[in-house]
Amino acid sequence: MDSQTLMMLSEKHIAHTYARYSIVLVRGKGTRVWDKEGREYLDFVSGLAVCNLGHCHPRVVQAIHDQAEKLLHVSNFYYIEPQIQLASLLCRHSFADKVFFCNSGAEANEGALKLARKYAKAKMGGSRYEVITMERSFHGRTLATLTATAQTKYHKGYDPLMPGFKYVPFDKLEALRKAIDEKTCAVLIEPIQGEGGVNIPSEGYLRSLREICDEKGILLIFDEVQVGMGRTGRLFAYEHEGIMPDMLTLAKSLAGGVPIGALLIHKGVGDVFEPGDHASTFGGNPLATAAGVAALTAMLEEGMLKNCERVGNYFFSRLEELKKKFAFVREVRGRGLILGMELELEGGSIVKEMMQRGFLINCTMGNVLRFLPPLIVTEEEVDRMIEALEEVFKGVT
Repeated sequence: MDSQTLMMLSEKHIAHTYARYSIVLVRGKGTRVWDKEGREYLDFVSGLAVCNLGHCHPRVVQAIHDQAEKLLHVSNFYYIEPQIQLASLLCRHSFADKVFFCNSGAEANEGALKLARKYAKAKMGGSRYEVITMERSFHGRTLATLTATAQTKYHKGYDPLMPGFKYVPFDKLEALRKAIDEKTCAVLIEPIQGEGGVNIPSEGYLRSLREICDEKGILLIFDEVQVGMGRTGRLFAYEHEGIMPDMLTLAKSLAGGVPIGALLIHKGVGDVFEPGDHASTFGGNPLATAAGVAALTAMLEEGMLKNCERVGNYFFSRLEELKKKFAFVREVRGRGLILGMELELEGGSIVKEMMQRGFLINCTMGNVLRFLPPLIVTEEEVDRMIEALEEVFKGVT
């Protein structure tokens, strides 16, 4: 079936919740993908930070193949070997001692919100239930995580929203401190805001946030759905700050492209969850967790974190060079291989122009070009993308 026919069928039968580009991607390997007509693209989107290892990493592919031949699914009524292995790996390399598995980042955040309320009722006297989140945040599309997402554009049409949330500006400690009251049970924050425009907090902000939560006796939850699993050059973004959250949510790249979500929980916090309090039919299934074990092992053993840090620094410097050349570039920001370039103009047409040149990039907040290449990207591939972007920018001016 040709691309035009496929796109017509998509428009006819698939809910119109995405504004799609007019290409049909059918194959991927490493940092590259190919469309139905065989055209090659360098992928600087990575499925929105899902394919951190690159497309079809051989260890992940082999793990999926081997597990699919043995066992695809059983209920969580029973112990599941790869689920136990992945949980053990995550705990060994993080602050956590418990993990709850689900299928997506929104579900992981739902689990964190439920646990925060349950913990508050059990440990804080029962009157605390509100969660403070940050303006320009993004935490998911369910009703609770949509409400936690402090961007009004995502709220339109879904009133009444869920009660129990309060918003404060990102990177403003005094505003946060003033917002905490007798109803507050937790603060939920992305260490780096991805969908909000690749916003980086100032030095010491997250450490001070940890101190305030400790002082007030409330929980600190980090949403690392986008920035976790090596994206910043460390396995988890919180490691840059030398602090630990009480809970952390993961998804996207955890299983190398297979849908999965995880809630990592610090010692003592997860003990209030009892059998029946929370569940997920497919959460932690054998296929996804086997892929997760392979993906996490590959990331730890194949030098991807070092590559992310090195190439990320190089990439940042190349974007800064472009900023000096073009007055409409306001700012370059990011860490590791989550980078944003804020423009004084809309970025959607630039994304399309880059796609015509064989490069997939992304635009968020209307004017922030976002770059999320696989962690295996090379300096040479960055140079190729920068050269193409410069040509597009020349056309804009």
